[in-house]
Amino acid sequence: MTAPRKPRRRTVTAPAGTAIGYVRVSSEEQAVSGLGLEAQRAAIRAQADALGVTVVGWESDEAVSGTVAPVDRPGLTAALDDMAEGKAERLIVAKLDRLGRSTLDVLNLDALARSEGWGLVLCDVPGLDTATPEGRMLLTQLASFAQFERDRIAQRTREALAVKKAQGVRLGRPPVLPREVVARIVSEREQGRTLRQIAEGLTADGIRTARGRDRWGTSGVQAVLNGQDAAATRKESGA
Repeated sequence: MTAPRKPRRRTVTAPAGTAIGYVRVSSEEQAVSGLGLEAQRAAIRAQADALGVTVVGWESDEAVSGTVAPVDRPGLTAALDDMAEGKAERLIVAKLDRLGRSTLDVLNLDALARSEGWGLVLCDVPGLDTATPEGRMLLTQLASFAQFERDRIAQRTREALAVKKAQGVRLGRPPVLPREVVARIVSEREQGRTLRQIAEGLTADGIRTARGRDRWGTSGVQAVLNGQDAAATRKESGA
């Protein structure tokens, strides 16, 4: 687990009525089109107008997943630097999930804001004020629900993939190893050879790995044995 960012002591007072806007999109396609980023900027501008504040700077993370820890995102790190340096009073984000999908990450950011003396504004939660106990409680609940939904999606995905795998549907990348190589690995394993012995034999015979490497390792052999091609080979042989 990545450690949360440590608070910094502000040496200057932020100009009154100022804000930094932070935007994020997950995919390269969204980053290239700019549509997701612009929609977030529009929401932030509207919220700033409603609060009577001016957005004095923008920071962004493009093609960065919300599962990436805040301290590992260059754009959010820059935004937090801006706040710590007293460049603005508030950090405005279009939606909670633009900040993060982990309850702990969001609460750590809220704690950081309180320690450094700046405000966090979410455009999708009108009136949220993290400077109040009620606002912090609401943020905690929202962050918990966001992670709950993320966990539910992950569980449904795992279950769907398991059903497809049981039905024989190929998952992941297409096969790149010849079937005879897969059959050899399966056969040698069934004959009692160790993973290392199989790997050394493949390397000695000049057989390339699935990624085109000259040398096999035990993990590569195990990956083949765990794959769908190996399962199909065993089924065909009646093993």
